[in-house]
Amino acid sequence: MNHSYVCRLGVIWLLSVMGGGVPLCAWADQSRVWTVQVPYEAPPVNPEVPDVSIPPNKTPLSPEEIKRAEALLPLLEGKQEFWAMGEFVHLGESSVPVLVKALTMSSPRIRYNAIETLLMMKGVAGVPALVETAKEPSELSRVREHALRVAVRLDATKASEAINVMAKDPNPSVRKAAAFESRYIRQKSVIPILIPMVSDEERFVALSALQSLWILTRHETEFHDWDTSTKQDRAAWSSEWVEWWDINKETFEIPEPRRPKRNL
Repeated sequence: MNHSYVCRLGVIWLLSVMGGGVPLCAWADQSRVWTVQVPYEAPPVNPEVPDVSIPPNKTPLSPEEIKRAEALLPLLEGKQEFWAMGEFVHLGESSVPVLVKALTMSSPRIRYNAIETLLMMKGVAGVPALVETAKEPSELSRVREHALRVAVRLDATKASEAINVMAKDPNPSVRKAAAFESRYIRQKSVIPILIPMVSDEERFVALSALQSLWILTRHETEFHDWDTSTKQDRAAWSSEWVEWWDINKETFEIPEPRRPKRNL
């Protein structure tokens, strides 16, 4: 049996297995290679999976449910913390008054997980408590920063008070969080908070404030090498923002956010 015949048989068998394309055989006579197309059969369509999730509770909690929610608070730390968080999410926003009690408990892990749970359940009613946590100078910086992030994402219109306090904090990581989250607060009141931060002694704080100002105002200043700047450089350059704000603060309005370009 010659090589060309064997190769053709091999090609036909391979196509029947793969269901498609035609490879070339090195041994075959190219003038006599046969093209074979095996019909394509699409895989079966998976049936739709029914939604078996239980929707969050939207009714006020009963006295028994309130006691149950209060019993969950210590469990926000430890092996059952994710289960406890899920239980609060299932109880819904009606459990927010109980959940915010965790923000004053002694364990930092409980406080952090309570903040995360408010985000998971979209607990807008807890934003005032989050703002107070973000403002608290004796709180751990990571807890304050997370409280601010969640407050901004749940209701940015109520977070400017925390931004104002955190922008003056002695901890640079807290100031940076305030400078960064400001870009999501589309309120004129954050502009005069950000402008002094451009001359912050920590460059990473100043750059976050500067980027937030550019995003919120779209004001173009003179080109400066901010990445290698000193505190003295930034203090001098920030005067440009001060002058611009003095001229425009009465008439300035936050522009509409930029929409991402659609691919044609």
